[in-house]
Amino acid sequence: MTAKKSSQIIALGGGGVGLDKFNLAIDNYKIKASSKKKPKIAFIPTAVGDSAFAIERFYRVFPSERAIASHLPLFSRDQRDLEDYLLNQDIIEVSGGNTANMLSIWEIHGIDKILKKAWQNGIVLTGASAGMICWYECSVTDSFGPSSSLVSPGLGVNNRTMLKELNTGLGFLKGSACPHYNGEEDRRPTYENLIKNKILSDGIALDDYVGAHYINNKLIKLITPKIGSKGYKVSLENNVVKETIIEPELIS
Repeated sequence: MTAKKSSQIIALGGGGVGLDKFNLAIDNYKIKASSKKKPKIAFIPTAVGDSAFAIERFYRVFPSERAIASHLPLFSRDQRDLEDYLLNQDIIEVSGGNTANMLSIWEIHGIDKILKKAWQNGIVLTGASAGMICWYECSVTDSFGPSSSLVSPGLGVNNRTMLKELNTGLGFLKGSACPHYNGEEDRRPTYENLIKNKILSDGIALDDYVGAHYINNKLIKLITPKIGSKGYKVSLENNVVKETIIEPELIS
């Protein structure tokens, strides 16, 4: 009898699929996590509207000598059975982009339920930005355009921000999440405000190029190829938002 594989999610605060040295190190880490020398990896670019540029870049990052790469378009469906296709992968990579739109489209096609089966079957789920926050219960997103709610003075343009709460995540991972913590100036204050006002629950924030590796729902470690990048536990304690640094393991 084959032993049941552990569920795995590698959630990335920013970066993702790319040819620079930082992304290459992260992608090598994903491959190692799959325990396959040449894994089957599926790319789901729904959040960027099946962008041809994103798809082409994905194939450049994962050439045939590195992985058995394929992608799943949902805006121009092919004849593949979605469940059979996704459950026969070793890694599923979710693109960045518009998280809210992506989640809505996934629900229509039943991708949300298939991804849960994939996760339970031990397929490595990963992605950056939208591909990070989709796995949690709730998050900070720029999916909805400019908002003036809960914005601190001095934030954004004319005291407005593109950021807002999203409470319709897949919920495989408990709590809230915030990507690009050091990459976009509005991220930290908006996330803190949303937690302080109890709109979002306590959670995790990640700098760009930082990954949070979960095995069987437990945060095992953070990883990064970039010195100085960090992760943070962000929580509300006695009505004060507390930020606790989580030092990542340096990878290369």
